[in-house]
Amino acid sequence: MKPIVALVGCPNVGKSTLFNRITRSRNALVDDFPGVTRDRNYADTMWNDIKFTLVDTGGFLLLDDDSFALEIKKHLKIAINEADIIVFVLDGKTGISPYDMDLANILRKTEKSVFYIVNKTENKQKNELSEFYSLGIEKFYSVSAEHAIGINEFLDDLVEILPNHENKQKNFNDICLALVGRPNVGKSSLINKILGKNRVVVNEKPGTTRDAIDLFIEHNEKRFRLIDTAGIRRKGKVKQKIEKFSILKSLKSLDDCDVALILIDGSEGITDQDIAIAGYAHDKKCGALFLINKWDIVDKEQKNQKEFMQELRMKSKFLSFAPAMTISALTGQRTHKIFKMVEDIYNEFSHRINTGVLNRIIKDAIFRSEPKLHKGKRLKFYYATQVSVKPPTIVCFVNYPEAVHFSYKRYLINQIREMSKLEKTPIRLYFRQRTGKINFAGPKDTNARYLKKKKIVRRKKQRKEQSKRKKARDMKN
Repeated sequence: MKPIVALVGCPNVGKSTLFNRITRSRNALVDDFPGVTRDRNYADTMWNDIKFTLVDTGGFLLLDDDSFALEIKKHLKIAINEADIIVFVLDGKTGISPYDMDLANILRKTEKSVFYIVNKTENKQKNELSEFYSLGIEKFYSVSAEHAIGINEFLDDLVEILPNHENKQKNFNDICLALVGRPNVGKSSLINKILGKNRVVVNEKPGTTRDAIDLFIEHNEKRFRLIDTAGIRRKGKVKQKIEKFSILKSLKSLDDCDVALILIDGSEGITDQDIAIAGYAHDKKCGALFLINKWDIVDKEQKNQKEFMQELRMKSKFLSFAPAMTISALTGQRTHKIFKMVEDIYNEFSHRINTGVLNRIIKDAIFRSEPKLHKGKRLKFYYATQVSVKPPTIVCFVNYPEAVHFSYKRYLINQIREMSKLEKTPIRLYFRQRTGKINFAGPKDTNARYLKKKKIVRRKKQRKEQSKRKKARDMKN
């Protein structure tokens, strides 16, 4: 396990900016107002060939009316307890605040090493920062996270005292899951229920989650990477810049994930925005699983499960392969079945079809239903091969690729899905024109013989044309 370094401090002192600078990323959302970060954000990084895990935390406020202050303080305490080294970030522009004094008193009680950083000091001299010695500290680092000033000296000293942990981690192939949905459908509650602890901040107020938070869990000797994302609202309702960035990170998580867990609030029914979010998952070609949350409070007399599923299938025909199940993140109803379903989806998502079997499936499908003629000529399907997985991607070589109608393409995909038992994964099917070039998956010696034969035929044709021209000249003379 890598040593853990936690960044702590009051709101708006630049912890997230420093986090992004050290990790060389933009994982943490940054804006010029306090309270952007709410959950703990982890990222692995390295300095001087020494690896460690950096933790960004929410801003510390001892007495505050903010509805998230209590939850943020809980997560801050957890980060301090699990960290090997604590980095206390202070604001060089505004100076010491009463909250800094309170947090300094708390950190004095810990036996762990504490580094003190005074951020935003790009326009300050060392003697202008003397007030920070009143915190009872012997040394602090004057830095500017935004302009990368003083960071190297701090990191050099930090990695020198990092503890050496034996790396006992197993070699896992992480299955990446992204929880997406509208605001307040229960994504963070489901994460906490799965993990069995309050890992992420939960609040009745919509828009609680802002960052895309990565979490890991082991199940049946497999490791899953869970990404808790911000709620995705309609574009017309998004006004604040910070919410726009949160939604962009949520959509980006669909690029990285293997399976998208699409949460729907069963008590509110299926909305157009639920289907729009499902459409984003479909466009990214990842596996998908519909989770109908809050099923424990759905009025069974007004809508039973069968009717609800029929409505879902009717509105999301483009994700007909995606399974659906009803759950309750509050009571834990059927949440234990999620990972089994995800494993089934992932196994199909990463499945490779034997080339011979694939070509027999295509041949049988064409025999049962031949494609329409193209300008009086028959469409010929020469060869098919699977070129990649996640999802299964198939290339079929034909004489007229542009002439394959979308309905016939859908027919072939359904035949492949049925015959290869890939019922829970998207399948990509592309058509290409067969040429003499080596542009299809086949034995290299076969391609070489084909090109050699073509070269011989071309030379014979050239000799024949030369002979005709010579005879024509002789006749003229």
